[in-house]
Amino acid sequence: LELYPVCPVCGSKTVRDEGEARVRCSGGLFCSAQRKEALKYFAGRRMMDIEGLGDKLIEQLVDADLVHSPADLYRLNLAALLGLERMAEKSANNVLAAIEKSKATTLARFIFALGIRNVGEATARDLAQHFASLDALLAATPEALQAVPDVGPIVAQSLLDFLAEPHNRSVIADLCAAGVVWPAMAAKSSDGVLSGKTLVLTGTLPSLSRDEAKAMIEAAGGKVSGSVSKKTDFVVAGEAAGSKLQKAEDLGVAVLSEAALLELLGNQS
Repeated sequence: LELYPVCPVCGSKTVRDEGEARVRCSGGLFCSAQRKEALKYFAGRRMMDIEGLGDKLIEQLVDADLVHSPADLYRLNLAALLGLERMAEKSANNVLAAIEKSKATTLARFIFALGIRNVGEATARDLAQHFASLDALLAATPEALQAVPDVGPIVAQSLLDFLAEPHNRSVIADLCAAGVVWPAMAAKSSDGVLSGKTLVLTGTLPSLSRDEAKAMIEAAGGKVSGSVSKKTDFVVAGEAAGSKLQKAEDLGVAVLSEAALLELLGNQS
């Protein structure tokens, strides 16, 4: 791609990242040269979680010219699948059911599934929490993107490059039109009691599940990290807390019980 200002396969703009010698296509979801890998990524367990849509089936669908973008997955029918090699009716119905089930997702998963360069699972979650809606993310300026925790110039530019391609915008619109939906979200609190704070959960809490505690912390403006560091503000420790608790004590990080966490959250206005 070094000699091409646009991708010779799909026509999308090529970009060169700082410190890299080669340019790459920004077409992402649209580019046929990247299509199979993009679809495998999209269907992954932590992305859209389409059970049964494995690598071999995706390759068959692309080779048979049945799927050009992730949105085409939601247009597949029984007849199309049965036309594939070694596809029984029961297996085909199971795949269609899994595709239908995947329509109900979260905004964070949806963003992650798009396969935007430099946007991993944690960043996708931060973007979803910060903007709360897809429309707000699509309209975000470079400054607005960099207001998201842990989003710097490189990640912001990757997002802007991806969204600058009409092909990618079209795929996003097609996915929404196909019925991919997620629960409405409230924008992440900027003035909550835990605004700007990083917490780590460890051990088994008496009454809250890990997901419940995480949701409460994030609703109060905090961020939940998986590891303890000098930047950690609080460690919430439950029964059988292990090395994370020990590291918190070694670093002098404040340790909260579930009761102390609930008391802290209860003080927010």
